[in-house]
Amino acid sequence: MDIRALPVPANLLGESPLWHPLEQVLYWCDIPGRQLHRFDPASQQHHQWAFHTEVACCAARAQGGLLLALRDGLWHFNPEGGSRIQVAAAPYPQATERFNDGKVDAQGRFWCGTIHEPRDTPSASLYRWADGQLQRAAGDITVSNGLAWSPSGRTLYWADTPAHVVYACDFDMQQGSLSHRRPFARFTPRDPATDLAHYRGRPDGATVDAEGCYWVAMFEGACLQRFSPQGELLHILPLPVRCPTMPCFGGPDLRTLFITTSREKRPAQELADMPWSGQVLHLRVEVPGLATHFVNSP
Repeated sequence: MDIRALPVPANLLGESPLWHPLEQVLYWCDIPGRQLHRFDPASQQHHQWAFHTEVACCAARAQGGLLLALRDGLWHFNPEGGSRIQVAAAPYPQATERFNDGKVDAQGRFWCGTIHEPRDTPSASLYRWADGQLQRAAGDITVSNGLAWSPSGRTLYWADTPAHVVYACDFDMQQGSLSHRRPFARFTPRDPATDLAHYRGRPDGATVDAEGCYWVAMFEGACLQRFSPQGELLHILPLPVRCPTMPCFGGPDLRTLFITTSREKRPAQELADMPWSGQVLHLRVEVPGLATHFVNSP
């Protein structure tokens, strides 16, 4: 595989890559850097915007612009003019919790999970933004990650990173609800006495391709893993960074796989050995991804 890095500065913790099909550009967030980024592959132009707090994830709005999940709530953002309007306050204690992974379903609802930053109890939640209301949809998780839907929309994938598990849930597309949560893939936690080179990582962000296969970034595992809809491991894609955070499909044919990565708090020797840490990686793949859904957020 010919893996390359976008010609942009490294992030501390890149996350939430989003291919915008109308603009034909890639957006992504640097959470601790408190920045939103945009890269145009055609012109090679890069833009970035700074915010007052952590930017966890982004979604394309059907009404134009973006919906951003920041620590203090949901915001409409216009990249062209820079306007920012808060549309929902954070529904959790901001001192110990923040938004994390977010995605849009086929009906235009925005789903965004949280991270319980002490990571000592499963106190995080998954929220649904629809019809101007932000409602809690599920809980009992520590770090919400890995959101993605099957091509039919009837299965929702949802990961708990420190628990080393990805769940599959039955998803009611009309009601916007999930049920029958069960393990889809489990991973072996790291033995503290084991070197990182022998650790396959824990599940971070994810996406689904046109064949219904689930691609998940394995944080500290230096790879992506691709699973069949039945949960069978089909392929491990090695990466030149220790901490990939999330993949997404983009490009005109949805056959470019973009991967955000992290360099935050990584050892100096690791960063020297893996200089692309924090960069956005990309490569061509045979199976395309699914079309980007737009959030309905007037």
